[in-house]
Amino acid sequence: MSDTDTSGYQVLARKYRPANFADLIGQDAMVRTLKNAFSADRIAQAFMMTGIRGTGKTTTARIIAKGMNCIGPDGEGGPTTDPCGMCEHCTGIMAGTHVDVIEMDGASQTKIDDIRSNILDSVHYAPASARYKIYIIDEVHMLSTSAFNALLKTLEEPPAHVKFIFATTEIRKVPVTVLSRCQRFDLRRIEPEDMIAHLAKVAAQENAEIAEDALALITRAAEGSVRDAMSLLDQAISHGAGETTADQVRAMLGLADRGRVMDLFDLVMKGDAAAALTELSAQYADGADPMAVLRDLAEVTHWVSVIKITPDAAEDPTVSPDERARGLAAAEALPMRALTRMWQMLLKALEDVANAPNAMMAAEMAVIRLTHVADLPSPEELVRKLQDMPAPGPTGGGAPTSGPASGGSVTARGAPAPGSAPSVTHAPRAAGGSAAVAVAPSSEIALARYARFDQVVDLIRKQRDMRLLVEVETALRLVSYSPGRIAFTPTDTAPRDLAARLGQRLQGWTGARWAVSVENGGEAPTIAELRDADRLAAEAKAKDHPLVAAVFAAFPQAEIKDIRSHAALAQEAAIEALPEVEDEWDPFEDD
Repeated sequence: MSDTDTSGYQVLARKYRPANFADLIGQDAMVRTLKNAFSADRIAQAFMMTGIRGTGKTTTARIIAKGMNCIGPDGEGGPTTDPCGMCEHCTGIMAGTHVDVIEMDGASQTKIDDIRSNILDSVHYAPASARYKIYIIDEVHMLSTSAFNALLKTLEEPPAHVKFIFATTEIRKVPVTVLSRCQRFDLRRIEPEDMIAHLAKVAAQENAEIAEDALALITRAAEGSVRDAMSLLDQAISHGAGETTADQVRAMLGLADRGRVMDLFDLVMKGDAAAALTELSAQYADGADPMAVLRDLAEVTHWVSVIKITPDAAEDPTVSPDERARGLAAAEALPMRALTRMWQMLLKALEDVANAPNAMMAAEMAVIRLTHVADLPSPEELVRKLQDMPAPGPTGGGAPTSGPASGGSVTARGAPAPGSAPSVTHAPRAAGGSAAVAVAPSSEIALARYARFDQVVDLIRKQRDMRLLVEVETALRLVSYSPGRIAFTPTDTAPRDLAARLGQRLQGWTGARWAVSVENGGEAPTIAELRDADRLAAEAKAKDHPLVAAVFAAFPQAEIKDIRSHAALAQEAAIEALPEVEDEWDPFEDD
């Protein structure tokens, strides 16, 4: 059904606006619920319509208003989901002139005074001629907080003759107190199949010839919005001036040929920079917008990535058979790592093109970057290539290991496996003794995380007490250590209160008591003294590993930043897996 206008031309979006529930497309769940509610005489006091632009929120509100006030051609009818469209109420509501159906724009009438003058001052008066007085508020999320608050009481307990219908594209901005008083309907994006069929039907009624692939382009550009699709169809019919082709629609929308976008995509993923730049220049010369080309490349990248995970996604009615075949082939040939890398770089490229003084130059630079990283090897391939390189001679005092067979594997951080390299931070332990300290069960669990002194040092580092960290590393010669007990000999530069502050800090951080004592005669080196010697030894041993040696041969300027053994990593993982214990009784806690 369509609105009529004898005064002149009417745009398609208005001319073919649905007049009843049967005309709504793609909203079957909502229509079914409303029909059942009307049939059972369970009409809600307030409705909330939400969805993207152009899916029919305001139109649905008017159809509901018509259905509640329709009296039929004979003037005897009651509320119905199939309004006649002929009685005075139906015609007045669709024209927007009905005195008992008040439409309010929440975007321009946001204040409490607008709510008061349009609703609160008149809500208690009976309708002038209709069955219900209906208030339709479009873009209701734009109302101010005070306006929402003023509406709440009336919305919760409205007079029997009053109904509210709200429409919004930003449902999250509507207060929960308002949502809880409304029956909510989420209008869905229109599926491509339904949209193409609807556009073809409208084009036939307009005696316009438009190619099916042109309708597919319009459907894709509309992104599920019927109003956008109808506006684009209106423009396409005028642009074609006869039979409208896909090329004409593509030119109208500023899009590049989809097949040529796939060509550019293939050239980029092959790393052919010269051919990719030539193709981009050709598309630009044919009128394609550089931003649109990169946006299409991003869309293709996303589509191919989805197909790689879910091949059924290729069955899209807006995609041609040739494009579908090429997408499936690309998904099979390209690794997911390359696709995700291209996606991230295209997002950055779109920002650069939008901000660049010359969009084409920025697009060309983006294509050059994309082609140069397209053939970068994956980490697995890089490791394989390094392993295949001839092993260089020994770089340190020790003999090179013979590879994984000899137990010299390397972790992801480049650290040798157990037996290949020691931990960087190793604290010596000496026999010695302070008195034993009794520890409560909860304290034992807390202290279990600090089986080694280097874990205590890591705790100080994580707490960012840099003064204490420097003092522990440079002024403390460890005599003995066990969880909860530290005995050390201070250096000449150690502050006098180091033991007291260390015990106090550890107790505050761990929730357990620590016995920190000072003993004479300790000759163990400090952490700072050990650090350089240990690190140099660990680096020398790491460089003896064939894979690490291959890395340095391939990248002479590389540096070793950190060395950690498999044992240290496994121990950290085990400590992190210990359960947290809360609210247990601590016998040392003061009453």
